[in-house]
Amino acid sequence: MKLGPLKYALAISILPSIASAQLVKKDDTTDRNYFNEDGSMRIALAAQSHRPGSGGQNALDGPEVMVNGGIQDMLRELNAEIRVSHAELSEREASEYGSWRRMGYANGRLAENVMQNEADGFFTVGFLASCPSAIGMLGGLQQSLTSTDPSSVSILWLDAHGDYNTPETTRSGSLGGMPLAVINGLALHQIRRDSKLEPSLPSSHIVTGGLRDVDPLEQHLLDTNRIANITVDDIRNITQNVYDQMDALSKVSDKIYVHIDLDILDASEMPYHNYPTPDGPTSYELAAMFKEIFAKYPKAAAIGFASIPARDPDNIGLNAVNRMVVGAVEGIKIREGRM
Repeated sequence: MKLGPLKYALAISILPSIASAQLVKKDDTTDRNYFNEDGSMRIALAAQSHRPGSGGQNALDGPEVMVNGGIQDMLRELNAEIRVSHAELSEREASEYGSWRRMGYANGRLAENVMQNEADGFFTVGFLASCPSAIGMLGGLQQSLTSTDPSSVSILWLDAHGDYNTPETTRSGSLGGMPLAVINGLALHQIRRDSKLEPSLPSSHIVTGGLRDVDPLEQHLLDTNRIANITVDDIRNITQNVYDQMDALSKVSDKIYVHIDLDILDASEMPYHNYPTPDGPTSYELAAMFKEIFAKYPKAAAIGFASIPARDPDNIGLNAVNRMVVGAVEGIKIREGRM
């Protein structure tokens, strides 16, 4: 019996894994450094203005308003170096048929910006036109890892709604009600892959927070897939459940993304949101929680906001966003001993 060809075939099959093992290096997130030698913090504001469908004027303006709404001056007062990036479709991508496909491409561009931020040691604050952009934020964090386990990212999803519908369960047909299900691998896999999130996140890598307006079939999916949750009361009082869920995410992942749909705020702070929902936490309460989370958990690696309403009298919503960003940044400075 001649073993030469068999040995040759085995060598070929083994070579890719050997090469990968030599190229990858586990990302030690506890040593992540977002600070310059002079003590200033590096912060990247990542704008993503694309959303599925036309979205109205706010689809274009919301992220830009947040980027240019005073937050840069506030962060500089906290001794931060600021850079701004925009997720721009290529000419070919912009001509692609189908708004959902273009959404995936736009998320892919956002993911590239987040990857670059991580490589350069910048903490990313995402200013997003809609919640599906969260897939790109996660994709960027996932692809920035040099770990052999590409699923080692997780998400804290803060929203009045679950956004956990699929095309089979949705009542509205809106992609805006599906991103968390897409992240979890339940539907629309091509959008997820175009967003550079591959593989999808297992349920143990997902925690929701502040849910109080969930469709019946959507709730069934959340229950079936055992998605953990922190309540509005947990947020307001920063209860032990907040720490328990953050501990759980830290155990299974290397980087944690904190995502905020601004309708999580009580309707008094977002009165002109498309989906204002009463009995939510205030931006002061969320800012306090973010300060605690980002101070205590080194794996908390990015935060994103989607999006301020087109009408925002007296900048109530914009001020709320700025307040929450500052809370997160103050937390990072505390954990690094830079306050």
